[in-house]
Amino acid sequence: MININKKLSACLDVVRKYEWLLDAYVLDFYVDDHWSKLPQSWRKQLEDLPVEHLSELLQHSDGVARVLWPLELLALRQVLRSLCIRRSPTKQIDVTLPSCPLLEHRKLKHMFMKCVKPKKSHEIKRMAAICARSCQETSISFVVDFGAGVGHLARVLGYGYGINVCCLEMQAALNGQALEIDAKLESMAAKHLDDSETIHFKRPAHLTQRLSSDTTPEQFIESIRHAFQLSDSNFSFGIIGLHPCGDLSGTLMRMFLSCEQAKFLNFVGCCYQKMSTRATHPQMKLHGYPLSSQLQSADNSRLSYEAREIACHAMELYSSRLQSGDYEYLKIHSLRAAAERIIVQHLPELRHSALRNVKHVPGMSFNDYFQKAIEGTQFALLQATSPDQIEADLLHWRRIVCFYTLRLMLAPLVESIILYDRALFLLENGCQVTIESIFNPCISPRNHITSAIKN
Repeated sequence: MININKKLSACLDVVRKYEWLLDAYVLDFYVDDHWSKLPQSWRKQLEDLPVEHLSELLQHSDGVARVLWPLELLALRQVLRSLCIRRSPTKQIDVTLPSCPLLEHRKLKHMFMKCVKPKKSHEIKRMAAICARSCQETSISFVVDFGAGVGHLARVLGYGYGINVCCLEMQAALNGQALEIDAKLESMAAKHLDDSETIHFKRPAHLTQRLSSDTTPEQFIESIRHAFQLSDSNFSFGIIGLHPCGDLSGTLMRMFLSCEQAKFLNFVGCCYQKMSTRATHPQMKLHGYPLSSQLQSADNSRLSYEAREIACHAMELYSSRLQSGDYEYLKIHSLRAAAERIIVQHLPELRHSALRNVKHVPGMSFNDYFQKAIEGTQFALLQATSPDQIEADLLHWRRIVCFYTLRLMLAPLVESIILYDRALFLLENGCQVTIESIFNPCISPRNHITSAIKN
């Protein structure tokens, strides 16, 4: 705990020093002249730097340096390496994970991952193996999957690993789809498997319920008891969550700590920008951040929306685009920032409003981008004016790539603060806690699992 305390304090000191960079919206780049805010030595080095060399700033491993960076940037990169939680999974994790042969079955593997994108498939398989390992290491009756959706993770655990799963999902329609997929999988299994191969099958229980900070432990336990038709509350379970959004991660931790029957917790968070904080929601009693007593009493623990939002971006993917010289794609930030200047000139009260997402294609002009971006929005009748200004802005698209890269360089620091805070909260409440990188960050940027076991 002492180590986490020290790292948290050091992380927050760095955040305070570079708050001006973390709290800057990239879409305000031209409006607020963000380039002028960079130290002169940085601007001098970055101005004519080939774009692909910027990827060095996003690499947290030693390699052959192609650029003689300003000393402050070199020092910052070294500090980030020492403070941030490792983002690359270790091979040692795979050695300890149980296998699930049914996921490779010629006929059934498609039922487990039907209509699942490769990113989600990667996450489900890894998360299921981690949770199966936790079940082996603790004496539990079943697991509760929060935000289960249509039950893909629960299906792998129930049919693949033979674990009883209670799925909590607030949308009844998704639970209905989950039941249909369960039935189809069982029908396929009856055709292609022997009875000895299906004897361990455990059909997930799907419960339509929304878990909030107002849900009491007694209500929660009663819902589970009802879902499994249990006669009493003499049971034990683990809590799992694959990318619970915003405050739901905090809610999972509080519920885990409040329920005597809950023995382990495994969750991978996401959408940090959607968390409530003391600054954004002072009227709330419970917030998504900070959670730990240390940060709740600290004066410098604040993390802005902009800082939490950049912490959710795909750093490794952007780094690969920099390395490959995928310049056309990188220009999209410049086009959006130029559009923001037009909005601020004509409708300043609507600054930072959402526009339509536009996929950049080679040769796309600003007018093409702008018309697609405002189509169907409240800006649909807005006309692009000041063509000379727009042209001058777009000539500096490399500057905005540099600025965005610098912000992205700090993204793991913000995420580490959030994860350290969660780990410290659990430690303060008597748990054993680990944080591991379990997904390939190039596939799944939010790839850290927080695991807790009660002492």
